[in-house]
Amino acid sequence: MKLDWKRIALAVGVTVSLGVAAQAQAQETSLRVVGNFSGNKKHVDGVERPFFNKLDERDDLAVSYNTMDAIGVEAADALRLIRTGAFDVMSVQIGMASRDDPFFEGVDLAGVAANLDEQREVVEAIREKFDQRLQERFNAKLLTLWPFGPQMMFCSGVDGVEDLADKKVRVFTPSMSRLVEGLGASPVTLQFSEVYLALQRGVADCAVTAPTAGNSAKWPEVTDSFVPLPLSFSVQGHFMNLDTWNRLSDTQQEELTAAFRQMEKQMWDIARNVNDDAIDCNIGRESCSEHESYDMQLVDIGETTREEVSDVTAEAVLPVWGEDCNAIYPECTQVWNDTVGEATGYAIDLQ
Repeated sequence: MKLDWKRIALAVGVTVSLGVAAQAQAQETSLRVVGNFSGNKKHVDGVERPFFNKLDERDDLAVSYNTMDAIGVEAADALRLIRTGAFDVMSVQIGMASRDDPFFEGVDLAGVAANLDEQREVVEAIREKFDQRLQERFNAKLLTLWPFGPQMMFCSGVDGVEDLADKKVRVFTPSMSRLVEGLGASPVTLQFSEVYLALQRGVADCAVTAPTAGNSAKWPEVTDSFVPLPLSFSVQGHFMNLDTWNRLSDTQQEELTAAFRQMEKQMWDIARNVNDDAIDCNIGRESCSEHESYDMQLVDIGETTREEVSDVTAEAVLPVWGEDCNAIYPECTQVWNDTVGEATGYAIDLQ
């Protein structure tokens, strides 16, 4: 019988093509991504969404991106969700999620960093230990660490920090609660979406957030005094489920690490540049260009105020956090002293 070599060659070619296609499909990794809250448009629409859309264009990745509020995820649940693999990548508000492990709040304890440059030093000092703890405790890989911006107070009837005595101040992390208590105020825990009405109705006299976030939420409509004292910097991160990370090839891991570092840089740039404009807009300066302009009073913050914050941080914030953290992770304060403490000059001594 005469063999039809042309048909055989065609059949082999088709088989090989299908095999290659099947292999490529098998190697494609699906990433279910939960981003920041949709109201943070500069971060979500300006950085996150384009970033993950670009990743989705890769032949080896299939990325599904949604904002946290679009799918009803609570920020405080992020670490548990990433640990279980409910999602592959999550944008995490670390101060809120740290209730599951206080060690993570150590990257952004209230009162420790006086400005963004110092906060950058804190992040770099603790990054390796942060990643190590994240992998061990929550089965997650650290991809980014970046600040939302300086967390400052929008108040009513405040001419100086001394006027915070007996004021009700909205906060959102444990260490921030202890710092405002040390300044004489009473901390009130509220979801961001609840703050406008709380300020309007007097449930809270002040509220803490980044200048751009407060401007976007129209807090200057219901407050009259802007207090430019950074209490913390609302450090955020992007984490990947460790099982998902380990399924990636070495090349994929290297490429994604580089890509996420570039996104991290963009987020740091927003924290520095956009919030400066928001401050100008909150107090009605002519240089205001990217936010709604208001006419809040700018409260004067002198050197003595910073000294007072440092004292409260050393005496009330750090020891309480250290005890809470050591109860779960006995090496916690030692790790913090060797990293953040070395970078900032603070030390936690519980003896």
